Amino acid sequence: MVKVCIVEDEADQAQLLKNYIEHYSSESGEEFHITCLPDGIDLVDEYKSQFDIILLDIQMKHLDGMAAAQKVRAIDQDVIIIFITSTVRYAVQGYSVDALGYVLKPVSFIQLQQLFDKALARIRQKRDHVYIRVSVGDSQLKIDCENIFYIESSRNNVILHCRYEEYVTLGPLKKFDEMLEGHGFAKCHNAYLVNLSHVEGVKKEEVILSSGATVPISRARKKGFMASLLEYS
Repeated sequence: MVKVCIVEDEADQAQLLKNYIEHYSSESGEEFHITCLPDGIDLVDEYKSQFDIILLDIQMKHLDGMAAAQKVRAIDQDVIIIFITSTVRYAVQGYSVDALGYVLKPVSFIQLQQLFDKALARIRQKRDHVYIRVSVGDSQLKIDCENIFYIESSRNNVILHCRYEEYVTLGPLKKFDEMLEGHGFAKCHNAYLVNLSHVEGVKKEEVILSSGATVPISRARKKGFMASLLEYS
């Protein structure tokens, strides 16, 4: 089931979008769970990456859609954002939050259908991905494991070295080792857990990753790591 959130302060517009999604559901055979919220502030308050698609009105009273999208994107890199707007003048800003597109008012079913076709294709592609949830500060983040290069133990914390940034969360590393068992990760060192899909090569004392980073490989872990890498390949 695909979870959709409509964030729209005009009740008639929100109902129209809901009706369109229900019609799309009957045509596509895809099931949707629809949540309606009246303002961007209601979306970002205690957001927990609970939606697959967000239809977001840009002009709202308390927190506009662009500001809400920026807050959501800081927490959730994968949710699909579609803006609802009466003008395309926000298009350039939309790139900064990786918006899938825009639905122009007055909204037509054809507009929504075309964007939902793209959204569902993206969702189906990502359903095979492995995600983990981690606590970073006061936030709960949903991270696609494909974007993790390696995880490093640092005292009582672990550092997730990802494609776009690094995240620091509470350890121990053992917790992540157990969580990611069977998902293409292996220890090359007691303090390093590596995503095998990003391994470019192994030298005598280090592992070379596709990001350009290198991490140490210990003598005690090398045999097991190389076996895991061979099996993964």
